[in-house]
Amino acid sequence: MRAELLSLAKPVAETVARHLVATGQLIDEDPAEALAHALAARRLASRIAAVREAVGLAAYHAGEWQTAIAELRTYHRMSGQQTHLAVLADCERALGRPERAIDLFRGADRETLDQATAIELLIVAAGARADMGQGDAAVAMLQVRELTGDATEPWAARLRYAYADALLAVGRREEAREWFSRAADVDEAAETDAAERMLELDGVVLEGDDEEEGEESAELTDDEPAVTDDESTVAPVEPTATATETEPADAEAEQESVPVEPTSERPADGESAPVGNDRSESDQR
Repeated sequence: MRAELLSLAKPVAETVARHLVATGQLIDEDPAEALAHALAARRLASRIAAVREAVGLAAYHAGEWQTAIAELRTYHRMSGQQTHLAVLADCERALGRPERAIDLFRGADRETLDQATAIELLIVAAGARADMGQGDAAVAMLQVRELTGDATEPWAARLRYAYADALLAVGRREEAREWFSRAADVDEAAETDAAERMLELDGVVLEGDDEEEGEESAELTDDEPAVTDDESTVAPVEPTATATETEPADAEAEQESVPVEPTSERPADGESAPVGNDRSESDQR
């Protein structure tokens, strides 16, 4: 990216760099603000591939699916790389077009993808199968050699988690519990809630949840005013009818992506084949 910025005048390059740094810092906590910074950078340097990538990823985190698709496709075209296919596929799912996510998976040259990208694309494609009501096909897609390997990279936990979720969706509860457990075993960074899902299947309720519910109930009880005898004998007052109208604010409707689910049928042509060579990151959503 630094080499690309050298093609700009120094003051412009410095401004663009500051916007890109802000985008990276805010993308998780305030994606809308991150997107605003990325768009500001694009206004100054729309021909820089890294800028278009930043806009696409910020738009994805902000739920601006169409913008994310357009910008990431532009980035792929400008850079010659295919590093965000899983994000593109997830955007298609969010827009209610799971079949397009499947097409992206089928059309990908998985031999050229790194391990993490290939696994993330597989997980999204399996989720798209589940979106289409093909739960058993989703399970079958995720039965790749990497699922039972010894890898401890972050993608390994997400792959096992997705498989467990897919099993649970088709009613294979005991197997799902086992794979949530195996996902938790390698999820050192706690990127998933596999441990909590496993406890839920065991019927375990965390004490913290009970205490929070009890505190909320107590607060509600404390907030209720006590009624005295004098108050109970006061004649009711006729309420004055007042009508207020609120005009609904226009909001841009957004579609949400559907979570990954699983099954046991064989996936469509060539989809159960093992993924790429070995590496992570994708919603998970």
